[in-house]
Amino acid sequence: MEDHGYLHHALILLLATVLIVPLAKRWRLGAVLGYLGAGLLIGPSGMRLVGDTEQIKQISELGIVLMLFVIGLELSPQRLWVMRRSVFGAGALQMLISTGLITAIALLLGLPWKIALVLGLGLALSSTAIDLQLLAERKQLTSAHGRLGFAILLFQDLAAIPILALVPLLGSGQHELDGGSTLLAGLRAILMVALVVLAGRYLLRPMFRVAAQQVATPEIFTATALLVVLGTGLVMELAGMSMALGAFLAGLLLADSEYRHEIEAQIEPFRGLLLGLFFIGIGMSLDLRSALGQPQLIGMLLAALIAAKAVVLYVVARLASQLDRRESLSLAALLAQGGEFAFVVFSLASANGLLSAAQRDLAVIVITLSMAATPLLVRLCSELPPPRKDKPAAPAFDTIDAGVPRVIIAGMGRIGQIVARILNANGIAFTALEADPEQVDFMRRFGNTVYFGDASRLDLMRAAQADRAEIFIITAGDIDTNLRTARLLKRHFPRLKVFARARNRQHVFKLMDLGVDGIIRETFFSSLEIARGVLEALGYDAATARDRIERFRAHDERVLAEQYPVHDDDAALLQTAKDAREELMQLFQADAGDKEVVDERH
Repeated sequence: MEDHGYLHHALILLLATVLIVPLAKRWRLGAVLGYLGAGLLIGPSGMRLVGDTEQIKQISELGIVLMLFVIGLELSPQRLWVMRRSVFGAGALQMLISTGLITAIALLLGLPWKIALVLGLGLALSSTAIDLQLLAERKQLTSAHGRLGFAILLFQDLAAIPILALVPLLGSGQHELDGGSTLLAGLRAILMVALVVLAGRYLLRPMFRVAAQQVATPEIFTATALLVVLGTGLVMELAGMSMALGAFLAGLLLADSEYRHEIEAQIEPFRGLLLGLFFIGIGMSLDLRSALGQPQLIGMLLAALIAAKAVVLYVVARLASQLDRRESLSLAALLAQGGEFAFVVFSLASANGLLSAAQRDLAVIVITLSMAATPLLVRLCSELPPPRKDKPAAPAFDTIDAGVPRVIIAGMGRIGQIVARILNANGIAFTALEADPEQVDFMRRFGNTVYFGDASRLDLMRAAQADRAEIFIITAGDIDTNLRTARLLKRHFPRLKVFARARNRQHVFKLMDLGVDGIIRETFFSSLEIARGVLEALGYDAATARDRIERFRAHDERVLAEQYPVHDDDAALLQTAKDAREELMQLFQADAGDKEVVDERH
């Protein structure tokens, strides 16, 4: 078909997406399979409506870059530390066993060890794009197999970088690299990573702070986010490393930023569109003629790949992570395919003389078919009968039919219940929201009016008449939920006074960044009461104990306010904490000295 340029291609891509993807979702096949089918239909193996598939694939790879940036945003260093056992335990175990098993199979088929190792490393990787999309569509990111799958995918993304560095050393082009040039390339890569980390620490937040101040031109914030993603990706690519790694590092450095959720919201439309284009590109690259020419070989290799990885994943889930049988099967169905990074690995291996063009194309066909099969496998697994102890599905959010409240309470745990009792005793109208359906049922059994809903959703806030309320109280214990709700309220209901529960000092600083009106540290005042009782039990009279606790409270709140401007600087924060501790000890020692002088005079 005659090529009429990019507009012609864009029209065909959009038309195929609009027609085929909704049909795939209606048939419960998922959007990913719909995108793959659309690419197959309009590509060289289908109706040949689009001829230049390489340019489309290059553009669509930005979807992977943006996706890894979002993964970095969602993975703060603290969370990575919490997930270390899953990431570096189950993730490393899956990678090692899968690589070893696939390499052994390739060796048994008579392939040289270098080719077998490259195939093992490449095929051990799964598709982060497809798996995260499927988990998000099915709302399973927080399920047991979803969390473990995310940890394994994260380790694979991290492992892809050294794999890409290893392939040229195994290939025929390794004689062109002497020791000096290899060392120079390694030093350049380390320097670029250090440059990205330093820039992220000292430049990214000021950039976004300036962009966020441009209220009249919100597109500046979007442009800044895209600039950071593409800029860090380009820097890493110039260093001979992956753009995706640069984007991941940028996201990781912004994970604890107060702008994290806003950046994610701005990036999401571009990520979704480009990821869809990436899946279409995979479908377009599928060579059905080659597949139909040797169906038995391709079918055998496809079955062997999925079976080998599924067995490894099932064993890792059951033995290493203690998942039940259903969750383990779900994980195996989800991650048993090949991954998009394998395309890069095998293309690089072909360029370095490790794989022939025919071997590379055969591997690409098998990986693409495994990707296309994944939504079907996940759906088939979901059709299995649930275990007897499965919890019932959560109900839909309640319709709020109360009058206009003066106060809205988000979260009816221990803190929310006490606040509600005090408001009720004083005849103050309030609306109570709770995101846990079991807690809602528990509260309602005692005659309380509590509505089931997520306070971080804008539509629910409008239904609760937050625009007409006076006070909003956030008692959620989860820091991310707490901050997401506060950010939404301050952005869409600036007149509303917001009081929020804070878990720790860093949480306090983030709430201060958002301009929250009242911040209450959840364990601070109860801890002061315990300390007061301990002082009295140790022989202090009630007035002295009360005075000591009050002076400590005032001193700590003053130090908290002084630490806020430097809370991003670990060295300065530690120094202020040390100075405050010494100042407090001197203050109480002076009090003790004054008391002894008074006692001597009397």
